[in-house]
Amino acid sequence: MTGVVLRCEQGDITCLQVDAIVNAANSALLGGGGVDGAIHRAAGPQLLDACRALHGCPVGEARLTPGFRLPARWVIHTVGPVWQGGQRGEAGLLAACYRHCLELAGNHRLTSLAFPCISTGVYGYPRQAAAAIAVHTVTICLPRAPSIRELVFCCHSPDELAIYQGLLAA
Repeated sequence: MTGVVLRCEQGDITCLQVDAIVNAANSALLGGGGVDGAIHRAAGPQLLDACRALHGCPVGEARLTPGFRLPARWVIHTVGPVWQGGQRGEAGLLAACYRHCLELAGNHRLTSLAFPCISTGVYGYPRQAAAAIAVHTVTICLPRAPSIRELVFCCHSPDELAIYQGLLAA
């Protein structure tokens, strides 16, 4: 991970000037609420057309589309798990989201990437546990995506930001 800037900030992921933003999508990839809805609104109707052509995405995997009207050139859509108490493979599926996003970013030689807090909204994943999985998975997988020079954890709330600040400082 030498030379990679890993940081967190609170803000609107649709406004970030990075090569790609990650969309915490549903398996249909056809838009929804939260981050997904915000990304679709900001990118414009072409994003929905591009997502329709992908015919969905299974939980734990990721797909790439252009960013259209977004400042980011690309959107990496990933489908996080719904929290069901932690005994149904949720941690492995959430880690797979981050791993597959980094694989796509590396395969497309992207240099900067921003993640939202995947699965912590309506999918109910506990924030602290989700953030720990995110930071751990990114830390171990970044060497497999050597083109990445900047990775941002974009947090919606001050509480999420504090969690990521603590994990990144450790």
